[in-house]
Amino acid sequence: MSTIKLNDQTEIYYKDWGSGQPIVFHHGWPLCSDDWDKQMLFFLDQGYRVIAHDRRGHGRSTQTADGNEMDTYAADVAALTQALDLKDAIHIGHSTGGGEAIRYIAKHGKGRVAKAVLIGAVTPIMVKTAGNLDGVDMKVFDDIRNNVLTNRQQFYQELPIPFYGYNRDGAKKSQGVVDNWWRQGMMGGIKAQYDCIKAFSETDFTEDLKAVDIPVLVLHGEDDQIVPYKTTGVAAAKLLKQGKLITYPGLSHGMPTVNADEINKDILAFLKS
Repeated sequence: MSTIKLNDQTEIYYKDWGSGQPIVFHHGWPLCSDDWDKQMLFFLDQGYRVIAHDRRGHGRSTQTADGNEMDTYAADVAALTQALDLKDAIHIGHSTGGGEAIRYIAKHGKGRVAKAVLIGAVTPIMVKTAGNLDGVDMKVFDDIRNNVLTNRQQFYQELPIPFYGYNRDGAKKSQGVVDNWWRQGMMGGIKAQYDCIKAFSETDFTEDLKAVDIPVLVLHGEDDQIVPYKTTGVAAAKLLKQGKLITYPGLSHGMPTVNADEINKDILAFLKS
């Protein structure tokens, strides 16, 4: 396996295929780089170099007890991009990975990043606060924490149903997609996944979004039951200097998997624009 070892001895697993302009993919919670299969193959075939890593504590990377927060996630990405000497890169983040990508670009990406794409991202902030009254109530995230602690195996069978919109009328459930979500989730460490709930729900990315001056495409499903699009995707696009927003009526949080053809086409058009 391809890995890099960080200063704290954490090993980060990554895939690195092809040549050409690099695209770095940042996965969602509690998944791993395998969640990008459809994008990795598509953009590899389009002539890009495609790279995806397993965040610390997730997938095949070290199951860390420490560092499971956004600043460390971004620093880990910086170490990977430096080790691979990536320049003129495109960073694409889904859900939690969108937050990781924008924090990396704002803090470490100067001169290395050409464009970015945020898909169903948790930016600018998910949780309801005095300054974000339309956010998601903390009780939702407390329930997720409780389920991860007490019922992770079953919870990871149930959460993919709204994640992919399989609970909607007329939806055709793929058991293979659900099983693959469960497989990825159970590969990771419970401590890192538990800590990451705070990271994806409570981190405020407002200043990161404002600081980024490269073109950023924001994609969000209007029927996203995991990360509500009006308080995240719509709000994030307004904060970006060069933000472009596309929302998709009826599409779910898991649209990079279940609607890959449409999503990939729109990303490719943005990359070539």
